[in-house]
Amino acid sequence: MSEQPLHDPAGPPAVSESRARVLDVLRATPEAVGVREIAERTGLHSNTARFHLDTLVKEGLAERGTEGGGRPGRPRAVYRAAPSPVPAGRRSYQLLAQMLTGLVAEALPQPAQAAVTAGEAWGRYLADTPSPAQRIGADEAVRRLTQVLTDVGFAPGSVPARPDRVLPLRHCPFREVAEEHRDVVCSLHLGLMRGALQEVRAPMGVDRLEPFVEPSLCLAHLTPVEEPADRAG
Repeated sequence: MSEQPLHDPAGPPAVSESRARVLDVLRATPEAVGVREIAERTGLHSNTARFHLDTLVKEGLAERGTEGGGRPGRPRAVYRAAPSPVPAGRRSYQLLAQMLTGLVAEALPQPAQAAVTAGEAWGRYLADTPSPAQRIGADEAVRRLTQVLTDVGFAPGSVPARPDRVLPLRHCPFREVAEEHRDVVCSLHLGLMRGALQEVRAPMGVDRLEPFVEPSLCLAHLTPVEEPADRAG
């Protein structure tokens, strides 16, 4: 029999620093609030706030409803902290992740490329998109990328200011799955970073990702990219 655990470790779900801020705001607010209010109070991008809110709902730490009052148009989604902890019970998300990544690796003809494409879509979704007239420099691009990675749980380190930069990732939030399905999971992470930089129209991209150069260290290699023709001049 495989040594893969059938159940996740017991205990409350791990909450990242950004997600904890969102949860703190919900618990401190008696009424249900929307994504915009959460984003304003936490300083997060609206898409990132929505991502954390939906994750808190899935974990049973928050509840989602719709705003009443007879306002015209589509009802707005609002959130509040769950009144009590989720009843005790086993969770098997790690096993589910193993099963799904295994399915991707076996069923798709090019699983790594498919993972990169999916990661790019999520990177664009989670990035703090600049206004159409705003030009993002290399340092600001790194800051925005670092914020996305911090929110997800990668614990990125500092990046030296030079043309070819290396971004250290000191924690992999999907390490157990990545160790068994490296091609899929690490390609997903590569796409996530590429998509985030594309969304902010950064003057750099992620050339490659070196996974597990040390047990708790991966390296993302950032390189300059040519400026799009519609921005040149």
